[in-house]
Amino acid sequence: MSPIRFEPRQLDAQTDARDPDLTFVELTWKEGRVEQWIRFGDPVCEERLGPHRRRFGFSPGAIFGVNRWAANAYGTVLSRFDILRAARPGTPMQTLPYLRPGGTLLLFTHSWPKVERVLQAVDAIEALGIDPADASPDYWRHLHNRLATAQPAHLYTPLQHRAWLKRRSLGL
Repeated sequence: MSPIRFEPRQLDAQTDARDPDLTFVELTWKEGRVEQWIRFGDPVCEERLGPHRRRFGFSPGAIFGVNRWAANAYGTVLSRFDILRAARPGTPMQTLPYLRPGGTLLLFTHSWPKVERVLQAVDAIEALGIDPADASPDYWRHLHNRLATAQPAHLYTPLQHRAWLKRRSLGL
């Protein structure tokens, strides 16, 4: 799975009861068959559920990217990328099979050409020295809409990022 920038704390069986506000992402990794990983984001905890499954916990409002890929004997059968914001208590949320309780989908796409464009956008943001988890949610929605309509997306800029940070500091 993808490297994690820091070592998240390990979970035990009672974590759900102690941290009811966390959003959990359950991922599977079977080399060459099913590969799911966190591309970016900062999980606060991790739990190994078995030899091929892990569960990550994200704090409310955290933004993260999940890459999912699957293949069979004939080649790739699934290539998908989702960018989500972890649910905040008392707010509406969307559910996904691997996400509990739910979150806000900022971007979702499938098929390798579109997933590749998202990965290129993530790489471009990282090249600016910006953590993609700190990028504006509006940019991820913009990228989603451009992918859905087969239009070129605008690049994320340092000026746009500074504006987002100021807006976020005001609580808007």
